[in-house]
Amino acid sequence: MRLVTFRHRATGDRDRVGALIEGDDAVVDLGLSPGGPAFASMLALIRAGDEALAEARRVVANPPPASVVPAAEIALRTPLPEPPQIRDCLCFEEHLKRAFEVLRKSRPDSSPDAFRIPEIWYRQPIYYKANRLAVVGHGEDVAWPGYAEVMDYELEFGFFVGKGGKDIARDAARAHIFGYSIFNDFSARDAQAREMPGGLGPGKGKDFDGGNVIGPCIVTADALDPYDCTMIARVNGEEWSRGHSGSIHWTFEDLIAHVSQSETLHPGEFFGSGTVGGGCGLELERYLSDGDVVELEVEGIGVLRNRLIRGG
Repeated sequence: MRLVTFRHRATGDRDRVGALIEGDDAVVDLGLSPGGPAFASMLALIRAGDEALAEARRVVANPPPASVVPAAEIALRTPLPEPPQIRDCLCFEEHLKRAFEVLRKSRPDSSPDAFRIPEIWYRQPIYYKANRLAVVGHGEDVAWPGYAEVMDYELEFGFFVGKGGKDIARDAARAHIFGYSIFNDFSARDAQAREMPGGLGPGKGKDFDGGNVIGPCIVTADALDPYDCTMIARVNGEEWSRGHSGSIHWTFEDLIAHVSQSETLHPGEFFGSGTVGGGCGLELERYLSDGDVVELEVEGIGVLRNRLIRGG
């Protein structure tokens, strides 16, 4: 299934949970079916577990006519507004290599070891926790942060945790994934460059309203091979980046096994993959401008589109 959170354009009253059908030309409003509290929100559906997901599949297979809404009559929201947690990881080696090469060129007087991938990256997954309250979705404008001059996109995707757990074995980890979505980790590169030497992460390089874009839908785990997806970024219709999820070094199963050590994961948490190789302007030495429309496409999930604007 391709699950979404949406609002009716005519009323815009509240978030509703649905599933895309008819080639994404229509949505089944699950809240109009007899699913009860499990269909009250995306987080409620995830928390309700396998039985609720099976009921959603039954409804989508034979929807009540009144529950089918043309896509033109809805506005998509991010699939899970205010997820319980967001972790963004560094899963793609090629991204690190390319980014460090650009940084090395920009600082020719630095030591030979200054921009090498640290050994710890090869021993365990590396991640930071992002602002879960700064998430927007497909079609929403993202305001350029007032303190930044250099803005960038990041071509990523990720997964939502379905079943929680602690000390999850790697070979059991796939069963804990609810589904997959596209992630654009907008970045203020000049702010990030100032802060990273402090050793505590990107800070305001990542944390600003709308900086985390997730969408347009959640493709349930049974419907996608996450390691066989072409990934493309376009700016104003021009292709800037292309990669493949099969080039991933740290798999999603690796992330779950590592992070869940002595730490409970909860339904609805989101894990980002980090940028695919070649998947950001930093690697291309090419950055965004006011008014640019950024589209991220991940095969099997769809297209996530946003406009970056100053003064928003």
